[in-house]
Amino acid sequence: MKNVLLTGLMILIYHFAFSQVNISGKITDNNNQVLVGASIFMPDINKGTISNNEGYYELENIPKGKYKIQFKLIGFSSHILTINTAEDDLEINVNLNESPIEMEELVVTGGYNSTQHENAVKIDILKLDPRNIQNTTNFMELIAEIPGVDMISKGSGVSKPVIRGLSMNDVLVLNNGVRFENYQYSSHHPLGIDEFGISDVEIIKGPASLLYGSDAIGGVINFIKEKPAPVGSLSGDYNLQLFSNSLGMTNNLGIKASGNKVFGGIRIGQKTNADYLQGGGEFVPNSRFNEMSLKANAGLTNKIGSFKIFYDYNNQKLGLVEDHALEDITERGRKNEIFYQHLNTHLLSLQNKLFFNNYKLDLNAAYQSTELSHIGEENEYELQMQLQTITYEAKVYLPSTDKSDYILGIQGYNQKNTNLNSRETILLPDALTNNYSIFALIQYTFFEKLKVQGGLRYDLKEIASEAVGQPTEPLDYRKALDKSYGSFSGSLGATYDLTESLLFRTNFGAAYRTPRLAELTSKGQHELRFELGDENLVPENSYETDFSFHYHKSNITLDLAVFYNRINDFIFISPTGDTTNDGLSIYKYKQADSKLYGGEAGIHFHPQSMKYLHLETTFSTVIGVQDNGDYLPFIPANKLRFSLRLEKEKLSFLYKSYVALNTLTAFAQNNPAPDETATDSYTLLNINLGTTFIINKQPLLFSFGISNLLDTKYIDHLSTLKEVNFYNPGRNVSISLRVPFGNS
Repeated sequence: MKNVLLTGLMILIYHFAFSQVNISGKITDNNNQVLVGASIFMPDINKGTISNNEGYYELENIPKGKYKIQFKLIGFSSHILTINTAEDDLEINVNLNESPIEMEELVVTGGYNSTQHENAVKIDILKLDPRNIQNTTNFMELIAEIPGVDMISKGSGVSKPVIRGLSMNDVLVLNNGVRFENYQYSSHHPLGIDEFGISDVEIIKGPASLLYGSDAIGGVINFIKEKPAPVGSLSGDYNLQLFSNSLGMTNNLGIKASGNKVFGGIRIGQKTNADYLQGGGEFVPNSRFNEMSLKANAGLTNKIGSFKIFYDYNNQKLGLVEDHALEDITERGRKNEIFYQHLNTHLLSLQNKLFFNNYKLDLNAAYQSTELSHIGEENEYELQMQLQTITYEAKVYLPSTDKSDYILGIQGYNQKNTNLNSRETILLPDALTNNYSIFALIQYTFFEKLKVQGGLRYDLKEIASEAVGQPTEPLDYRKALDKSYGSFSGSLGATYDLTESLLFRTNFGAAYRTPRLAELTSKGQHELRFELGDENLVPENSYETDFSFHYHKSNITLDLAVFYNRINDFIFISPTGDTTNDGLSIYKYKQADSKLYGGEAGIHFHPQSMKYLHLETTFSTVIGVQDNGDYLPFIPANKLRFSLRLEKEKLSFLYKSYVALNTLTAFAQNNPAPDETATDSYTLLNINLGTTFIINKQPLLFSFGISNLLDTKYIDHLSTLKEVNFYNPGRNVSISLRVPFGNS
């Protein structure tokens, strides 16, 4: 009897865990004409294909469960379906509606694989399509085109994201869903992720601690990896970019392939840039930077789920525009020899999905290591640290219906900071940080129009650091710390589809951020200033309410969002007014109850009578102020963007040609923080054009652009080079060539 029961149990487990189906169908337009080259993709299992010359597609070995599937083709609206696979194969035939404006996309950063309109948290997407993005040496410039997003910059090589006035430790950066840790606490440190091998950038504007914990109090930027090659194909691309302003050159080559069950790819890149030219033509000494990168991935999709491994390597050398460099560097160059920071970052991540009938289980883990060195005189290390981080996550998607979704999860990370080789400066002590959390998320749809989403999370964080120096030397001594913090966070929001074209969204989020190691323990020179931490800092607590609406038709979209964010015990660094014996200004981390409020608006119009024309305008504004009336630091100026784009599908022997004229107007920032100065307004004019040649059946994508066409002299309010009286980059002529092969 026991053997019979055991055999029956094994059959049942096999039935639940190993059942699979095939999905196939035909893609046509509204006139029932077949569509060739349409993309079909299932993000849950990271598997996709394209329609053939008959419009036919097929996906095999799909595990049993509930999935999102997206059908896309340029010039048509995306079609997104929720499907439940059972025992039988599925036939899904799709008609795509012709539309020059994308209405919505699938997103993964909101906790579920959902559409933008389904999620109570507003998620913006930047599509990194080489046919319609501006060529730039600074990746953050592209992301800052999203209204409400800006950047703190230190020349062309160093930049940090700003979301609705919050930055550094208050904005969480994810590399394909993995918490990215690379000493992000400072405005002097780079983003650390390049644009190649990235398909989309998803941005949550506002508190996201429920999903991601501390450091997501201001929002999240998630860099989504490119999709694997269509099943049964080999594809790739080579990219060359040239820049006149920094005498820059970028090379990048990627290759990927997919079989029915396995997939993988590799991408290598190199960037080199000399000192950039300010508006007016003078070069900025030591603004040069050089970078090498490697990205690789492999995966397997089978009857029980999908299993993926990713490896990212980034090596950056970034010149430091500081007093000593300005004195010693008198000629323009590109090689980093003196006064630069060197970052070596490795990231290895495992991302797995298991399917058990109506249950789904995510099991993710990652290890990353960043080594940061500051070099003064040639081969002289002033500072050398290593930050090692292990992150892990398990999420259970409970059985759901077409109207409901339920998630339970645990997350955590363990982090170690180590000073290497007994360098002269110890900015941060050796320390261990551990964080553990548990959360629950529920989403439910009422009467098909109202979708409500809410959740609750608890985090426990521990920080333990070693003592630095001796108590007999008070100027250098830092005692050991042993801190523990516990915090709740949560959110409640809803979307309401008043009509098929009009959507309202509102959300309330209670978020938190615990003090970071740098804020608690800093004591030492960091570039041009002496930074002091405060061991008595307490966690920040944020309470944000936001409201937005979205309207769309086939030829127009309208968006409007407003927010109010109350932050108790907001942490920021500010000058004390004192100097060290060496004359360095002393900065110290402090706290103040504060508030930020503002909004964004945008319109994208495509006249039906002029199918070749696109008009787009966005505006963003934010005010950040302490309760005592002082303004907060690093609050961007109000910005207005305008874009006019002309497109032609075929022009003689040219394909997919376009011309784009863009303007950016930054209004005067007359509300500086006490340690800042006001900044004048400015307007920049940019132009881009591109086309596709086909030579012997090989497509070549060519683009040409001029940014800051009028060579305007300007200083952005968030440029840290304002401190040393340098302007932002002047006119830049860029040329880009992309050579796709296979099904790219």
